[in-house]
Amino acid sequence: MPKVSSVIVPYAAYLRVYEPLAAFPEEERAHWTRYARRPDRPSYQDELRRSLADLLPTPPVAVPVHESADAFVTEVDGVVCVCPWRTRLRGWQALGELAEDFPEPVLDALIPPVVRRQSAQDYERWLERNPDARPWIRTATWQVPINWFVLVSDAEREYDGGDGGRAAAPVLRYRTPMVQARRRVARGLRALREAVDEGPLIDGLVDVGRWLEEFHPRSLVELDYGGLVHALPAGELEADHSAADVAEGIEALRHGDGVTAGAAYGRLVERWRAVRDRRSAN
Repeated sequence: MPKVSSVIVPYAAYLRVYEPLAAFPEEERAHWTRYARRPDRPSYQDELRRSLADLLPTPPVAVPVHESADAFVTEVDGVVCVCPWRTRLRGWQALGELAEDFPEPVLDALIPPVVRRQSAQDYERWLERNPDARPWIRTATWQVPINWFVLVSDAEREYDGGDGGRAAAPVLRYRTPMVQARRRVARGLRALREAVDEGPLIDGLVDVGRWLEEFHPRSLVELDYGGLVHALPAGELEADHSAADVAEGIEALRHGDGVTAGAAYGRLVERWRAVRDRRSAN
């Protein structure tokens, strides 16, 4: 494997699904079984660096020519579970969302229109052959979407402050069984729909709930702050209990306590506004 730069690529958070090997077709299952035995599996930072390196040529490679054969691997109660990168599929999807984030002149400067058109055509042809395709990973830059926190609980929070260096960077993540994540989505939607009108939070939760339904019921769901840990001072990161704030807000709505729900939501907004302000400063 070629040597990879040690430079850290910020600032993205991830929602991942790890499926048991039994969920995959036989040929793919054999590949992941062999892959899981590898001692040198790459990290999420390696995936980001590869993607950014593709943007350096002229014209840039907006979407990889071939699909990634890499995955994240973990073990749940003795069962090996994998989360395929599917970098090419996610690249196509991200490219389609760029128009929402950048004015057209800026987007044209980043990725020329001819490159975007060709990628869109390639994606359409690929979807005709793979109509049921879905990614195992969702990515958010400079934030963790509030609806992601609905899936997890504060008791599942895993925090490691690291040593302040690249060898041991901070880690903040949550891991929960798929059945729990789905149950929390259903309860959260009931509470929100009884308390508020339709809005972005409900729409986002419906969307992520439908996505979760695509996977094996014995999967593992992971919310990982990823490179976003480098956008937060250590003290703020250690004190970040956003999942607890979301759970408190939803529980308050279930009991008709708008004051407590509003206070929990206010803490969330203030915490993540500070992160977005750092994005503007850069």
